[in-house]
Amino acid sequence: TQQLEQSPQFLSIQEGEDFTVYCNSSSVFTNLKWYRQDPGEGPVLLGTLVKSGEVKKQKRLIFQFGDARKDSSLHITAAQPGDTGLYLCAGAQCS
Repeated sequence: TQQLEQSPQFLSIQEGEDFTVYCNSSSVFTNLKWYRQDPGEGPVLLGTLVKSGEVKKQKRLIFQFGDARKDSSLHITAAQPGDTGLYLCAGAQCS
């Protein structure tokens, strides 16, 4: 896996707000995973994207994979206090 550039990383949010985290790379990825990590804890997998242009919905989370498989976004609706944390994306490339 490889780390990607993302913004923002740490989110301090207001309850009920919507927010989006973006992930970009110059490389093409076969799949991309989103994680959330709390201080002092290990990362928790939120979702995996495998298809170009894929959109996946999971409760309040919406994951999207770019058509070129070089970028992704994670959108959270109606944020809750527990959504604050470090968001990480990691992608796997063909060898």
